[in-house]
Amino acid sequence: MRSLYLRIWLTVIVTLALFAGASGWIVQRHLDQEHARNQAALTERIAAWGDLIQRSLPAAAAPADVQAEALRDWSQRLRVPMALEDEQGRRIAASDSFIRREGDKQLMHVAIYQIKLDDGRSLYVMRPNMLKPPAGNDAGGGPDEDIGNFGADHHPSATERSGPPPFLFPGVPRGVSPGLSLLALLVVLFLAIAVGAYPFIRRLTRRLEALKRGVEAFGQGALDRRVPVEGRDEVAALANSFNLAAERVEALVRSNKSLLANASHELRSPLARLKMATSMMGDAGADEREHLRSEINTDIAELDTLVDEVLLASRLEAAPTPDHLESVDLLALAVEEGARVDASVEGSGVAVQGEERLLRRALRNLLENARRYGGGQIRVDLEDKAPAGVQIRVTDNGPGVPEAYRERIFEPFFRLPGHAERAGGVGLGLALVRQIVERHHGRIRCERPDESGGCSFVIDLPARVRA
Repeated sequence: MRSLYLRIWLTVIVTLALFAGASGWIVQRHLDQEHARNQAALTERIAAWGDLIQRSLPAAAAPADVQAEALRDWSQRLRVPMALEDEQGRRIAASDSFIRREGDKQLMHVAIYQIKLDDGRSLYVMRPNMLKPPAGNDAGGGPDEDIGNFGADHHPSATERSGPPPFLFPGVPRGVSPGLSLLALLVVLFLAIAVGAYPFIRRLTRRLEALKRGVEAFGQGALDRRVPVEGRDEVAALANSFNLAAERVEALVRSNKSLLANASHELRSPLARLKMATSMMGDAGADEREHLRSEINTDIAELDTLVDEVLLASRLEAAPTPDHLESVDLLALAVEEGARVDASVEGSGVAVQGEERLLRRALRNLLENARRYGGGQIRVDLEDKAPAGVQIRVTDNGPGVPEAYRERIFEPFFRLPGHAERAGGVGLGLALVRQIVERHHGRIRCERPDESGGCSFVIDLPARVRA
């Protein structure tokens, strides 16, 4: 069976059936035990009544009206309908309540017990038959058999006179035994739960099936496929997690495609120049050959930088959280990197938790970018923003970045118009800086420091990075 909803539903049904069966068996056993205890108590009570009444009734030879008066007196005391017959089965006397109930058999479900007296007479006691009466009797005055019609030749059994017991559970008609009424109730309960559980389970598994179809479509290449999020339970949380993961995967695939396409485009220029330079080496003179060799080295360095930055960008995309955290002295780092481009560094010693190698790469890229476009004057300012973290500001006095491009310059392979051939670079430096800063849960922005011009790149880093 492959349908999940059928398996869940049948599991509920089988469990419910086992529970109902066990419950019915336990309840029926309890009813049987209760019946046995009540029957024993009733038997003892009837026997005691027989002994008591036998000692107080007039003798069998007494006049019938005397015996009748004594019988009615005991019937009123015990509040039990009674009748008395002689040894030949002829009616001697009966209480008014006995006669009335004997004539109206549908008035109350009753059982009539016969008590044999020592002088041969028979005393009949009518009781409501809440339990099945016993079938036998001893000769000492216990209940013998139930009688429906009283005559000399006919003594019907209890079942003939009393009929079935009254109903036990609401909604079950009279005439049904407690066992059958319990079974009927369990069957109705079983069907009600089975019918009620089916739509709930089907709705749950239908959402799982929709999630399954969405995953299959996504796996087959439909990266824009999403699944509906219904409800607030675990299935809805799973669907929402799938959608978030799908968006992340789609963004990564789109980014990698764009990165690959742009990298392929950027590789063509140095490769074309290398191809042209190597083809000219054979016919060139000594001076021209030296110039071509210098151009070849420059192109190789550009290829090396491009491949290195593409690989680093791919690694950062694959693992967006830090691998190994350590305490990084940003002032020492800024002084070391600033010396490479003759930048001035100001600020107090501040440290953050992060990856020293990546933070060094981010600062180096900003300084190289300032050297390339900033007009020769570069300044690095460090400011402790405790307890929020640290702020790093790299400022130059170049032409600056137009406001329309201050966000786009962080996109991979984006370069300002006219800068590509004039200053070089492949357009991945600032994109890597943003990836590194976001990897450390920080933010970077591009600002104009003042009206005189220039450009500032501002990095805000938390003091401690979550691993």
